[in-house]
Formats: sequence, structure tokens, C-alpha cells
Amino acid sequence: MPRLLRRAVLCGALMHLCPPAIATPPALVGEAGVGAYEAGRLDEAAHLFEQAARAGNRLAQFNYAMMLLRGETAPRDDHAAWRWLRRAANAGLPQAQYTLALLYDHGDGVDRSWPTAAEWYRRAAEQGHVEAQVSLAAMYFAGRGVPLDPAAAARWYLAAASAGHAGAQAILAGMYDAGSGVERNAVLAAHWYREAAKRGDAAARAKVEALDANHDGAEQ
Repeated sequence: MPRLLRRAVLCGALMHLCPPAIATPPALVGEAGVGAYEAGRLDEAAHLFEQAARAGNRLAQFNYAMMLLRGETAPRDDHAAWRWLRRAANAGLPQAQYTLALLYDHGDGVDRSWPTAAEWYRRAAEQGHVEAQVSLAAMYFAGRGVPLDPAAAARWYLAAASAGHAGAQAILAGMYDAGSGVERNAVLAAHWYREAAKRGDAAARAKVEALDANHDGAEQ
């Protein structure tokens, strides 16, 4: 099983990443598939997901694709998995778009293509998928798959930081600290360092401690 596939989860509980489809019979079948999967009845889950997927339910399409990619069905069928994953991504499911981007980004089961990865990250990021926003920001920051654009990187890091992503907050703080992609702003740098530190980022915590020590020293 490709390492990256362990990071992609079945849609069901993560409603903020996988908005529910309209409550139709295929959606209910898909929900039954999630229940079967969580209970360990994989063959039943695969059957239900395939049934709902063929009826056009994008959640089921994604879930069935992930089961196929993970080898949780018999026999394993990578070709079918890619077909269902692309169908869910083209239907606008952000988690499917993000997963497809990951596979292209790292070359798992497909030839690596950073431009293709960037496009799928962008589609998911525009729908508020936080990890996709961070990945797209990193691509702009490094000029990988997209033109080098620190300002665009800062915009996507800001989107993820505003959603509470600690890593994005720490990186954005550093960008404000250095004036990279944004105007240098010590106040905003300190703000985002503190936000990242609150969420457990060790490097940001060390930076906050240094800022506080400098402030205390200046007052003496």
C-alpha cells in the first residue's frame, strides 16, 4: 500500500472536508457503506460504495476508490481506483482533489507531475481544504509546479493560518518577520508566532520566548 494512502481517510465523519451530498437513496447507501466499513465488514462496504458510486454519489466514489487503492477489496484494481477517484475529484469533492494532488505530487502509482498536483491542490484549496492550502502555498514558495510567487504563497498560508493550522501560522510569522511575500511587520509576525505556539509548534514557542525575553530586557 502506498505510504501516502494512509493519510487519506474515508469520508463520513469528516464533514468539514467532505460536504454531504443531497439526501437521496445513493447517499443513504453510501452512509450504510461507511457503517459497514467502520464495523470491519469490508466486502459489504465495498459493495455498498460501488452501488452508490455508480449512482453518482461522489462520497461513495471517493470511498470506493480508497478501498481499491488500499487493497481492501478483492481483487485489487488500480485502474478502477483511479477512475473513481478522478470522478469524485471532477465532481468537486475536495478530499478527492487533495488525495489526487498528493499522488501526483509524490509520484505514488502515477508519474510525478507537480503542475498537475498544483492544479488539484488549487481546486481543493479554493473550497477551504486546509492541507491543500498549505501544500499549494509551499509550491508557490518553492516555485515547484507553479511560478515562484512568495506573495501567492503568503496568501495561501494566511488562509490556512486563519483556519488554525499551526505550521502555516509559524511559516507566515516567519514571512512577516523577514518581509518575504509580504511587507515586513513585527506586530503580525509576533501575532502568528504566538498563535502557532498556542497550538504546540515548538519553533514558534522558542521564538515567542525570545521575543518576550527581548521585551523584558528592553524594559529593564
